[in-house]
Amino acid sequence: MMDPDWHDDEKLIEALRDALASADEVPSAFVEAGKAAFAWRTIDAELAALTYDSAQDPIDALAIRSESAILRSLTFASDGWTVELELTPTAVLGQLDPPEVGTVTARGDGGKLAEAEIDELGFFVLGPPPNIPYRLVCTTQSGTTILTGWVTP
Repeated sequence: MMDPDWHDDEKLIEALRDALASADEVPSAFVEAGKAAFAWRTIDAELAALTYDSAQDPIDALAIRSESAILRSLTFASDGWTVELELTPTAVLGQLDPPEVGTVTARGDGGKLAEAEIDELGFFVLGPPPNIPYRLVCTTQSGTTILTGWVTP
């Protein structure tokens, strides 16, 4: 049996408005479960740990400089893969070793920040560099995924 109020267009519109408003109110437990499930998308990724950061070098031990360099070098390594990065004010330059065609994505807490192609020599350029902490996800043509540690500007 049909509700008699459905014959009144204004009451129907109000009921639809209430239904849409309540659909926007997702319980926080559902939101957290969704975020946790999304975090598992890279569970099979090769985790590449930071093995070198030029920002950690004692500059005085290397040479006397009148000013600090604007180039920062980072190396991430996993079992069988290396991701070399050079951070400049205008770009993130990188190379995957061994070289393989694919894509690289810079991801922050809020999702994808930038994406680029990895060429046949393993080189890629992301620009401009993100100004928030990010990780790189390198996905090769053969299906390997390499996930770097966090890079902080």
